[in-house]
Amino acid sequence: MKRPMLLNFLCVVTEDWISVRAAITMRENPMANKFAKSNLNSEEADPRMPIQALRLLRSYEFKMKLVGLDSKQDVVFTKVYDSDVLGDFRFKIPLTEQTRKIEAFQVYEVGRREGLELQLGTTLPLKIPDPRKIIICDFDKTLVDTRYSTTKELYNSLTKPLQHFPTLQNSLEVLHKNIDDGFNPFILSASPHFYEEAMRDWLYQHRVYTAGIFLKDYRKVLSFLDGDLTPKDLKVQGLYKLNHLLDILGMTGVPDELVLMGDNFESDPVIYLTLSMILLGDQEPWQLWRALKANDAFQLSKRQDANFLDKLYQLSNQLERRQNQNKSKTRIKIYIRRQNEKDTLSVPDFCRPRINLIELYDGKPFKEPAIAHI
Repeated sequence: MKRPMLLNFLCVVTEDWISVRAAITMRENPMANKFAKSNLNSEEADPRMPIQALRLLRSYEFKMKLVGLDSKQDVVFTKVYDSDVLGDFRFKIPLTEQTRKIEAFQVYEVGRREGLELQLGTTLPLKIPDPRKIIICDFDKTLVDTRYSTTKELYNSLTKPLQHFPTLQNSLEVLHKNIDDGFNPFILSASPHFYEEAMRDWLYQHRVYTAGIFLKDYRKVLSFLDGDLTPKDLKVQGLYKLNHLLDILGMTGVPDELVLMGDNFESDPVIYLTLSMILLGDQEPWQLWRALKANDAFQLSKRQDANFLDKLYQLSNQLERRQNQNKSKTRIKIYIRRQNEKDTLSVPDFCRPRINLIELYDGKPFKEPAIAHI
């Protein structure tokens, strides 16, 4: 029998607000799924395959009740929120005398059955201490050498766990080094949203435990009511990636230190350099946006254009507030993986003044041995 389940829940606490990004879906008990491990006494479950979550392409609406608990487990906050048509939640809770006491959230679904509060879990907010240090890392072709070019490669990506693909060990070492230095990780990928569980399995196996994951929701492409993504965005990645970069900074606030990791296969260098120029105040957001739209990786509808400008100006307001507080500009480092030593960077002219922020590194694939399950 299907029941509401929490697909993901990311809660970030800054000095001004508590940002929440969550998704609920209807699904069977994972232990009853025919793809799941039949031996429940096994100490280790098989890695999940993306195709196991393919049903997440369906959409539902929910009501989510959040109950905030303080360090003594006393209730200090309660509120019910409505999802969008896809079952997603995006909202901020202002920090007050009461909400500052929140140490954990209990999550309930209260909209599917009248009078029934179904507990979905208990989560801990991510508190980013000062100085605020963020690392945002691409996944495909940065951490894992995934391939989707042919029909066979696409089929393999859906039916095999991510451990099947070669790990890019140098990238993983860069990520671990920054996490050890106090950076809070966020993972960005153009893979479909139903890859999240498989991706989380891979991250846990490689000792990345607290990363927020941002994926491309293909349901938005199919929805006529949502203007964030259109069919052209299935292949064009620039719009999607910059959009999620702005979403992450909208949740965390402007960091004191920012590390960006990507590859040199698509548009990562120009996206990261554009964001860096905004954070460093090189030009007004609308000027950079006009220059960016001339790039082939940024083909926009009118609604997307308006949404992006709105997010850019929100970020600009955060930067202005940071300047009024006499805080220094964000220290930025960009790591771009190259496939071989002869690879060179190709970026538009308007990005070149900040190209010194980029460090190219070699990312040779490392094929991991198969994991035996007893």
